[in-house]
Amino acid sequence: MKKALLVSALIFFTGTLSAQNDFSKVDEWLKANTPDMGGRAVLVVYSKGKVVYTAAQNNLSRRQKMINRFVARRTGKEADMADLNADSRQPIASCSKWLSAALVMTFVDEGKLQLTDTIGKYLPALSKAGKGGITVWQCLSHTTAIKAPALKESLAELKDNNSMDDAIADIATMPMEGAPGKVFHYSNVGLQIAGAILEKISGKTFETLFNERIATPLHMTNTHFGHKPVALPAGGAVSTANDYLKFLVMILNKGIAADGKRVLSEQSIKQMQVNRLTADVKIAYTPKEAGGIGYGFGEWVMDGGNISSPGLFGSYPVVNNNGQYAAMLVAYYFNNDGRGERYKELNKLLADALK
Repeated sequence: MKKALLVSALIFFTGTLSAQNDFSKVDEWLKANTPDMGGRAVLVVYSKGKVVYTAAQNNLSRRQKMINRFVARRTGKEADMADLNADSRQPIASCSKWLSAALVMTFVDEGKLQLTDTIGKYLPALSKAGKGGITVWQCLSHTTAIKAPALKESLAELKDNNSMDDAIADIATMPMEGAPGKVFHYSNVGLQIAGAILEKISGKTFETLFNERIATPLHMTNTHFGHKPVALPAGGAVSTANDYLKFLVMILNKGIAADGKRVLSEQSIKQMQVNRLTADVKIAYTPKEAGGIGYGFGEWVMDGGNISSPGLFGSYPVVNNNGQYAAMLVAYYFNNDGRGERYKELNKLLADALK
């Protein structure tokens, strides 16, 4: 066991020493774009069994420092001015969705849950509200047809709940905007329902399940869902670039961790990457930077073999199945103008560097 952990550590932290790829244009991209990504950013890249690139840019402007102080006052926390590195913990917002969908799929692998199960089977409150016929797979793909409030408003409301049952009671009152499976509305609702189902099945908290089934097997020692009474599966995780990369490597390796341990079945990985936005699905809401992109379970299905689950605060995880690499960009900023194009440019530069 100790030998396996040592090998894993060598893979993740010394791989950059033997990298032969030319990342000069990636360096230029990171330097040029970090001022628009909150003034601090770190990027790690994995390919062919090792980390081949790790770099950070830290240069907060006076305005960005003022914004950090303002956010700190609003949240009752100390202003975060420290330089980011690959082990710096940051809130990752919707990057959480990918982690949570994978957790659900561990139950599917064990036969404790079926993707076609209806949620009313586990959550009677939703049956009473006329939502019991929604399926698990619809929860994972944002096709429940529940008309959720805006993402920020929804997260604020969920944070005020004292239990998962309270969160489900709130969701039960939300209106429907079509037939389940026929409307795509990117929100926090579906994964919150899925998280509640996992708690009902197991008798354990979502946080405990994530730690046992995803974080511990992948040695993600700096990743958690806030240690609060009610976990937010769609946006409540905190992680680091190095930690999240371990998850991405597992996805890239069709469910197998860097140390050879199987975390998910290959079939589950395939299911997660199927685009559920077929021609008969109405798009009720999607982030503007995601226009025209497909969606699977907890992840966007993009052009060029890329799959991803970007976060509201600017972090960007990506796995490229064509080029067989994975990368994690961690940043913290709110202005999403130009994000879509920025990510596309990074994807191209990574593909070129790793040819």
